[in-house]
Amino acid sequence: MTRTGTSLRRLLAATLAALATAAAGLVATATPAAAATTPGIDVSHYQGAINWTSVRNAGIQFAFIKATEGTSYKDPRFNTNYVAAYNAGVIRGAYHFARPNISSGAVQANYLASNGGAWSADSRTLPAALDLEANPYSGGYCYGKTTSGMRAWVQDFLNTYRSRTGRYAVVYTTTSWWNQCTGNWTAPWANHPLWIARWSSTVGTLPAGAPFWSFWQYTDRGSVAGISGGVDRNYWNGDRSRLIALANNT
Repeated sequence: MTRTGTSLRRLLAATLAALATAAAGLVATATPAAAATTPGIDVSHYQGAINWTSVRNAGIQFAFIKATEGTSYKDPRFNTNYVAAYNAGVIRGAYHFARPNISSGAVQANYLASNGGAWSADSRTLPAALDLEANPYSGGYCYGKTTSGMRAWVQDFLNTYRSRTGRYAVVYTTTSWWNQCTGNWTAPWANHPLWIARWSSTVGTLPAGAPFWSFWQYTDRGSVAGISGGVDRNYWNGDRSRLIALANNT
């Protein structure tokens, strides 16, 4: 989602597309037209000023909004976007771009929870998302961590976020990053909703052990009224009533 990693993500997307083609017929996939899906977006300050009323009128029903990154960065448009989305009737959630090589998972989970990523049962606030993807900075694709080290970091983040908010965080990732950097770890999918990133017409292979996807980021070049330029487009794997149920933890 972070635009600093665009070139890496496009290379990764191409690789994933090739792998998915090779595996066709062996895995369950879904197209946007094949299931009851609910349209959404994810945004950060890169989208500039957003007219959230126009976004909602265009049929967008949810949005993940960048809140924090690492241990000290807060998106300068987060506060405005988070409130305006809510007021327009868009179900919103915060997301945190993970920097596993600069602090513990607990430190970053607390930073998120203290800077907009907390939760309230108001029918329009989703549990926050942990954005785990290829490192766009120095330090290596997996942030210099072993698979066991990455598992420990992610678990530390997820445990701390749940302790702070009472909710299981959403996990955003790609199949290739997850399988490589966590060593095909399956434990989080028992409780944490999967937000899969794959820019294609099909979801493709899911991360190891994931029984289904909850959110799917299917393009980074979407167009939505109220937003100038391209925007990430997503689907929720269900109807709006089920999305509200996730928001309310019911």
